[in-house]
This record gives sequence, C-alpha cells and structure tokens, in this order.
Amino acid sequence: MEAIKCIGCGAELQSEDKNKPGFIPASGMDKENPICKRCYRLKHYNEVMDIDIDSGEFLTMLNALYETDGLIVKVIDVFDFHGSLIPAFNRIVGDKNVVAVINKIDLLPKSVNRSRIVHRAKQMLSEAGIKAIDTVVVSAMKNEGMETLVNKLSHYSNGKDIYVVGTTNVGKSTLINRLIENTSGDKEVITTSRFPGTTLDLIDIPLDDNAFIYDTPGVVMESQMAHYVESENLKFISPTKEIKSKTFQLEAPQTLFISNLARMDFVEGGRNSFVVYANHALNIHRTKTEKADDFYDKHFNTLLAPPEISKPYLSEDYEVFSYNIEEDSDISISGLAFIRAGAGAQVVVRVPKGIDVTLRPTIFKGGQ
Repeated sequence: MEAIKCIGCGAELQSEDKNKPGFIPASGMDKENPICKRCYRLKHYNEVMDIDIDSGEFLTMLNALYETDGLIVKVIDVFDFHGSLIPAFNRIVGDKNVVAVINKIDLLPKSVNRSRIVHRAKQMLSEAGIKAIDTVVVSAMKNEGMETLVNKLSHYSNGKDIYVVGTTNVGKSTLINRLIENTSGDKEVITTSRFPGTTLDLIDIPLDDNAFIYDTPGVVMESQMAHYVESENLKFISPTKEIKSKTFQLEAPQTLFISNLARMDFVEGGRNSFVVYANHALNIHRTKTEKADDFYDKHFNTLLAPPEISKPYLSEDYEVFSYNIEEDSDISISGLAFIRAGAGAQVVVRVPKGIDVTLRPTIFKGGQ
C-alpha cells in the first residue's frame, strides 16, 4: 500500500500516533489533501513545531537550508546563551552570511552593559565556530531594537531570502511576528505557504520586492534546562519580565540551591557576596555544605520547588563544574540563572547532567 504523504511538506503520514509530527488531525483526514500535524498547526495557528536534532526531519531541514542562497538570522536567548547554540550550525548554513540576534534583552536589568552582552555573544559564537557579520540586541516582546534589525536585514540580505534559525524557547516566533508588524503593520494575519519538500515554513514579509523570510522549526537541544521539567512548569524557570537580583553573603563552606535544579558550593575563600539573577518564582535556599546532600534529598520537590521534577537530579544524575574566581565574574547556568561572584572565591557548581555552566567576566554592575 502506497504511503500517504503530506501535501505541504511531503512527510509520510501516520494516523496512529498523535504525538508525532506526521499525525493527521481529524479535520485533516482528507484523502485528496492530506496534511501533517506540523503543516496543520502552521496553517491554522501560525505555529511552527519543534524538531529534535537527532531526527530525520532535522537532516531534511539542514539539507534544505544548505542548498539555498540567502541570509541566516541566528536567534540567541540572552538568558540561555549555550542552550541557543546548535552544534551542527555550520553544516546548516554553509558559507552564508549570518546575523546574530540576541533576543529578550528586556529580561536583564537596565543597568547591564549592552556592549558586554554583544562581546560575550561574539566570543561564544566564535568558540562555536560561527562567524556573524553583525550582532543585534533586541527585545521582540517589547519591540526594542526591531527597527535597527529590520534595516540591517534589508541591507545584508541584498534582495535574497532570509532564514530564521534557533533552538526552542529563544523567542523566534515572537521575533518574526514583530518583524511582520514592523514591516507591514499587520498584527493579526500571517500569509503562509510551504516550501516543497522541506520542513521550512515560508512567511511572506515584504522586506524586499522578491524576497521572503523562512521560519524554521525550533531545534530541540538536550542541553536546555527545559528538558528537565514538564511543559507546565516552564513558567517557573523561564522569566517573562525583568529579573531582579537577590544577594547572599556567604562564608565558606556554604551552599546555595537555585530551586531543585542547581547548587553552588562556596568551597573556600573569605566572606563573599553572591548575587543571583533568576526567575522570581524560583526558591533560592542557603545551607551549610555539610548538610546540603541530606537537605536536597528530603526537600527537592517541597521546599526547593517549584518546579516539580521527576527525580532528584542533583543526587542521581548530575555533573560538577569547579572554578577559582580571580575577578568579579558571572557563573552562567544555562537557562536557569546567572550568579555574580566576587574575586577570591573557589566554587563548585552542580547541575543535571548535560546542562552547560560557564564562567565569564561579569556583565552586571556592582551586583545590581
């Protein structure tokens, strides 16, 4: 029996598993015009479903992007630099020009030095082997920096199509909706169609007479903290408004828990200030390091919640990062928190296995 394929993207359809992108929605069970779940969500709700980096769909998107000619927009979540990176990115873009867009700048305190944000992004992109011709800081949610972005895209695209690429939860859809609003004035309706044979989604935005913007599915990365919580708990770890600092004066050896998903042990050094920037909904708890293991096992889903997690990751499935801090620095726990630490501290950070932790010169001023 010949396989049924989606008229939008050519994916083979199956009706038995509603969780798969190829699942045919009830209203899409049309023998003449069969449509997959992803195309159905795009057509009726303007939603682009995510894909796993290990999936065949990701390979399809990769090949399609590599073979096209255009400008790449790489969207980065300012609150999750590492989780925004895609290991296979260079294979996706080939030798195309890349504009890096640092989104969600509204989440950081207004005192944060923007030039340091750009410098940090450039460093991390360079370390990942990604060369960007320009880096733009925006808040798609607040419409900040979007006019500058539109002008740069028009300049760098040189009449070619634009492809927006990013991991899940970087605010890609909000960014594209804001681009539509700023270029056409339309806040409600997106003209959508499909680029045959790929998983790319064509969004008709009139930046140039014959050029289009393609929205690509968000790429799911195992290094993102969102993988360790249920979807209904994402609101507790992903901030939606400006984060406020919480300052803790610690004596070694003491431990800070950032909810149930990270702990920082202040191992050695004189009395030091640690400033935590995280979602206001998260509980931050201080305890003596000698009591930290027992405290976590007893309270990981009570006093340390939200979010509720399926198992005690920091006891059963974790990795550690050790740092000797020589200058005021930020300990970045990907997708969860920044911890500003003063010089002279020796710390050990424990997170669920797979989560990135980095140490960088601080972007914050005086703990504010």
